[in-house]
Amino acid sequence: MEFEWRPATDHDLGFARELTCRNMLRYYIQHDLLWQDEAFDVAWAGRDNRLIVCGESPVGYVSLSRDARALYIRELQVVEASRGQGAGSWAIDQVFALACSEHRPALRLTVFENNPARALYERKGLQVVGTDECFLRMQRDVEGTHG
Repeated sequence: MEFEWRPATDHDLGFARELTCRNMLRYYIQHDLLWQDEAFDVAWAGRDNRLIVCGESPVGYVSLSRDARALYIRELQVVEASRGQGAGSWAIDQVFALACSEHRPALRLTVFENNPARALYERKGLQVVGTDECFLRMQRDVEGTHG
């Protein structure tokens, strides 16, 4: 499958919010966390959001933030019908390439400890570097950026 990404717009917010809620609500319930549309919308507004498309169809999105220490994947969501077809793996490759081109020291993300996406992240070179309640903090260092 051929994937591309494009900058997400305000028109993509509803798609992203619904997709994230649908994909993540069971984890929120299992870990006694509260899903809030408003909190999602505020976070979306402050991030670099990119829609993952296959042909003309959006199949997911990735939401990024940055600081001096890393490029962070804040959200990586793929529609259920498109899972297992390489969109998530492709998106991680794109984000890692972006981290390299921006000379960030690392790529980082946080994942629910019981989310099967952890296996994908590990295949893509991210390693668990810490835990936080029900979350795992994962990181892949970018070679050649350390002084």
